[in-house]
Amino acid sequence: MKYTTLPTTEIKVSKICLGTMTWGQQNTLREAHEQMDYAISQGINFFDTAEMYSIPGKPETYGATEKIIGSWFKKNKNRDQVILASKIAGPGYAHIRKTGFSKMAIHEALEGSLKRLQTDYIDLYQLHWPERPTNCFGIREYPYQKDTQWEDNFSEVLTTLQECIQAGKIRHIGVSNETPWGLMRYLEESKQKSLPRMVTLQNAYSLIQRSVEIGLSEVLLKENVGLLPYSPLAFGVLSGKYLNKSPKDARVNLFPAYNRYSSPQATTAVEKYAQIASQNGLSLAQMSLAFVNQLPFVTSTIIGATKMEQLKENIASIDLNLTPEIRAQIESVHREIPNPAA
Repeated sequence: MKYTTLPTTEIKVSKICLGTMTWGQQNTLREAHEQMDYAISQGINFFDTAEMYSIPGKPETYGATEKIIGSWFKKNKNRDQVILASKIAGPGYAHIRKTGFSKMAIHEALEGSLKRLQTDYIDLYQLHWPERPTNCFGIREYPYQKDTQWEDNFSEVLTTLQECIQAGKIRHIGVSNETPWGLMRYLEESKQKSLPRMVTLQNAYSLIQRSVEIGLSEVLLKENVGLLPYSPLAFGVLSGKYLNKSPKDARVNLFPAYNRYSSPQATTAVEKYAQIASQNGLSLAQMSLAFVNQLPFVTSTIIGATKMEQLKENIASIDLNLTPEIRAQIESVHREIPNPAA
């Protein structure tokens, strides 16, 4: 395994982060424990979860993933071996307490996560998605709305998170599904008012969704914020399994609403990337992950799997270094079909 540190901290994390959102719905407790055991054995020390997991979010599985992780900590007594990240849900889910980032909501969400995870602290606590209308989750353009219920609360959010840090319940903070404007606002509020700093951004990034490079990558590099890319295999689309007859238990088949990586343009791009991988004797999944792993603004790539053979292949991508020739081939496809799933 390769390691780095969370930006502006001394926290050492593996360059591969174990994603967990299928645990409690697509994966059983036993399977989740097996994945964590294997990940630790391969040198992964960074796990990412969220209060709303497992996915898709619904009342009967709310908090299920955190409970599974908590049971694993209790069983193995190894909380100190893991850098643990979790998230507070933004608005939109009626079954998740009173969602949003008010002072009361943040404290309530954090206490719930700590209880389910059976821990006293979370290393990286993230805002899962903004309260204000933004273009994330497959929305390409900014959804301008003249009248919105959102009121500027960046300072209030950071002040509340500072209270949680001072209480020893979280160590560092980050954002997810954020825009360049939102990230910069948090960073400026932090500078001007001596409030905690967002150290990471968790956004979707893959060969077919590289919109982070439009504005955000400059912020990440110049402001020293680390990207934690999620969906680097685009819901498994970049494994190539949907190019043929895919398994019935594959995510996009189980949950048809998760189709943002399955447009005709995205499928054409995946076919071209699959051809590059084949020509160079690589698996498409490992080539796709290696491309993300090697980016200068990436701190740790979040991988997830429902089957152990997938997990093993994904983790092994850390040992693959793409040649300049392969990267040039990839860029050629990107110029032809840029961001088909953005």
